[in-house]
Amino acid sequence: MIKKTSRNKLRQKRHLRIRKNVVGTPVKPRLSVYRSSKNMFAQIIDDVNGVTLVSASSNEKDNKLANGGNIEAAKAVGTLLAERATKKDITKVIFDRSGYIYHGRVKALAEAARAAGLEF
Repeated sequence: MIKKTSRNKLRQKRHLRIRKNVVGTPVKPRLSVYRSSKNMFAQIIDDVNGVTLVSASSNEKDNKLANGGNIEAAKAVGTLLAERATKKDITKVIFDRSGYIYHGRVKALAEAARAAGLEF
């Protein structure tokens, strides 16, 4: 019988390949995205110092979202993250899609962050 590798294991392999080249610095930190079935999470990370500078998610209390796992929630997380980043004088980031396909919720989050003022 052929054992099929789970999609998440394949995604984690892709993520490791991406992380070899994508490194966040204090000047240009890394915007990392995590997509679960029910929520979206995004962080801006300085990998040199090992510090999360800004974070946002769809399950925060101040977000009044009916469903945290759809495109509207991803747009809300992207704009919230960009607003918090601009308050901390972060304008340029490197986008880390974490092995996910740049499509759907990941794309919506990225475009909303760009529209709200982040450059990547």
